[in-house]
Amino acid sequence: MFVKRLVILALALAAGCTAKAPLSQEVVRSEISRNPEASYIDGQEGRLKWNYTTGLELKAMLDVYCHSERSEESILSYVDAWYNSIIDSTGTIYKYKKSNYSLDHICPGRTLFGLYDITGKEKYRVAMDTLYSQLQSQPRTPEGGFWHKAVYPNQMWLDGLYIAQPFYAEYNVRYVSDSTARAENFRDIAHQFSLVYDKTFDPETGLLRHAWDSSHEMFWCNEETGQSAHSWGRALGWYAMALVDVIEILPAGEEKDTLIGLLDDVYQVLPLFADISTGMWYQVLDRPYADGNYLEATCSAMFTYAWLKGCRLGVLGNLEGAKQAYESLLETFVTKDEDGLVNLNYCCEVAGLGGKNNRSGDFDYYINEPVRPNDPKGIGPLIWAALEYERL
Repeated sequence: MFVKRLVILALALAAGCTAKAPLSQEVVRSEISRNPEASYIDGQEGRLKWNYTTGLELKAMLDVYCHSERSEESILSYVDAWYNSIIDSTGTIYKYKKSNYSLDHICPGRTLFGLYDITGKEKYRVAMDTLYSQLQSQPRTPEGGFWHKAVYPNQMWLDGLYIAQPFYAEYNVRYVSDSTARAENFRDIAHQFSLVYDKTFDPETGLLRHAWDSSHEMFWCNEETGQSAHSWGRALGWYAMALVDVIEILPAGEEKDTLIGLLDDVYQVLPLFADISTGMWYQVLDRPYADGNYLEATCSAMFTYAWLKGCRLGVLGNLEGAKQAYESLLETFVTKDEDGLVNLNYCCEVAGLGGKNNRSGDFDYYINEPVRPNDPKGIGPLIWAALEYERL
């Protein structure tokens, strides 16, 4: 199948040429074309499932709707149809169980802030209250960190910072009226970021490893540190995106300054582990160029988005470097097929630790997980990176 590299589009945009549509909109249209309903995103094949991957991509789509000069009502309808179906008239989320205490279930709630503003549907506010209630009673490590899930006791994964903290921060700003409770929540949010940074930090590389077990008992962790074995690209990508998104939400103060410092620390190190030829990042960050390792699209899109946004917010430097990363992202991973649909290639489908498949987190595990195009965990960050680039 003939494909055309979208770097041509990026260069045209950089040169000031007129394009048919911004890339952010092209990606959304491509995804809607591939998935006639949002219930087909991420292999759901029409089944309703309250999952973070669908919610993440739909938030990116809603952001395109909100930030485009000419809002496309079809995008809003597409996003709202899924949420309207999966949340009933009483605000009950289909098959959601608070007792699972899965941080994954917090992430789809982020889109509800915008949908509630636009549609005024009270059931969306009720659903947000439900998710905040989960965070209020979420099990914690002895150090105060949220468990990733009830089935992963005493574990903090970098992934969890993205899927929980931006929702936590925005709900706190919008809906927590008690000033004492609000201030305590801000301290808690900053603590989650600082704790996981300290506990996953690898002094040999300066990178953060995928996860930490506070009990030091899981088979995948180091008995002395509780850390998993490697720095996985997407895990650190989640953390970087979480930082910029929460920094944008938090008011000025000590907590915001803490997160800005952590973001700067991450981006002091990341360029050292980028591929020399492309500037993109590897599936296993701390083993660049190792046999079997590969340039991975979702983490590269996440790092690029967070870098561009950090520059816009004035908390990261080297805008030219961020712009070059975006253009390389397109050249390395993004193609158009013969139908004109945008594709994001070389996405790791899934990676985790422990669980039913006894995922070990060693190098061979990460490089042998399935790879596919157009994974929503990459599509969402690609859309956000494009939106940031288009705002320059």
